[in-house]
Order: sequence, then C-alpha cells, then structure tokens
Amino acid sequence: MRQIKLPHVPSDVETRKSDLMTDLWYKGKETKIIQDKQEQRIQMKNIVIFGAPGSGKGTQSDLLIEHYGLGHISTGDVLRNEIKNGTELGKTAQGFIDNGQLIPDDLMVSILAKKYDEFGRGHKGVIFDGFPRTIPQAEALKAMLNERGDKVAAMIELDVPEDELMKRLILRGQQSGRADDNEETIKKRLVVYHSQTQPLIEWYKQEGLHHHIDGLGTLERIFADIQKVIDNL
Repeated sequence: MRQIKLPHVPSDVETRKSDLMTDLWYKGKETKIIQDKQEQRIQMKNIVIFGAPGSGKGTQSDLLIEHYGLGHISTGDVLRNEIKNGTELGKTAQGFIDNGQLIPDDLMVSILAKKYDEFGRGHKGVIFDGFPRTIPQAEALKAMLNERGDKVAAMIELDVPEDELMKRLILRGQQSGRADDNEETIKKRLVVYHSQTQPLIEWYKQEGLHHHIDGLGTLERIFADIQKVIDNL
C-alpha cells in the first residue's frame, strides 16, 4: 500500500522556539538601530566658533569644513537666503528689519533650525558661525539641538590681540575698499564683540565646552591646535 506523507505539524515546543527566535531577531535589529543612532550622535560634532572680526574665523571654518566634512551655518547667509527666497520666515524677518527692529531670538532659532534640518540625520556636524551672540541665544540653540537628540560638542574661541585685529582689519579695508573697515568703526565693532561674547565665554565654560585657541601665528599652527580639540571630542 502506498504511504502518504503527511505535512509536518510543528509541536508547541517548536512553535515557541520559532517565536522566540523571531523575537530575538527583531530585538537584535532594534538594538542595532539604537546603537547606530547613538554612534551617529557620538560622531556628530557640532561646533560653535567664536572670533572677533579679523580673527581668521572664516578661514579656519573653511579648513574645518574641508577637513572634517562639516556643514556650515552662517546666520547672515541663512537670513539673506530666507529673505531672498521669499519664505514665510524670511518675510517675517524682513518685517522686523524694515521697522528697524532686531530679529527676535525665537525667529532666528527657527530659521537656523530649518537650515540645520536640511543637512539630514546622517551629517557629521555643523559649524555655527555668528550665532549665538547672547546667553539667551545659546540657551535657545541648546534647546533646539536637544529636541533633535543632538548637542554642541565644543565652543572654540579664536583669541587675537586687539592691536593685531586693528592691523588686519585696516589692511583688509584698504585692499577691499569696505567702508566699515575704518579705524573708528572697527573700534566700535570690537567693543560690541567683547561686550557680547565675554558673558558667553563664561557660559560655555560652565557648560564644559569652551576651548581657547591662540589665534596669533601661522594658519597651519592654529588649525593644528583646533584639530587637537576636535579629534579629542
């Protein structure tokens, strides 16, 4: 008589074992995703760079972008682009400017947040250039990044003596013809810079994020000092 092979019906033990293996696979997958996200956040190096006009901040930012593949957010550039493109945020900002008013911190942070989000979740980090300038702005930036599970990794201060800054800016004015690079205007800008940034430097020291860099010397030496900071974050 021909035997008919019946399909195998898994026992309760086999079923429980299969379910357990499936659960372990999904849990392993979830753990891997969490680990990947944590690793991404650890590798992400958001940098706030401080420097008086003429300190070489722009040059060092360019070197950092090229070397580390960082993004760059300049408040002035971002604001101009929003206004130029006629976005809702840009129109709101233009209204304050037209009325001779300062742009509120919450609006500025919203504009920066929009730009920050454009880099996506996989970016290596961003240089914040020209922001924050006050302690409330620093607190707002911290809150914005916290909402995204991110943070400022370091605040780098490029410190250059004032007499050297004057020399550089006057020379720049002579070469470029910039009307705001005359001695009287430069002195006013430096006074404003120091009055704004000194409290911020203290704030970032308390946060454990402040790094002082001697900004007097060759580009190579200054950049090497900044690299030491970033590589040890």
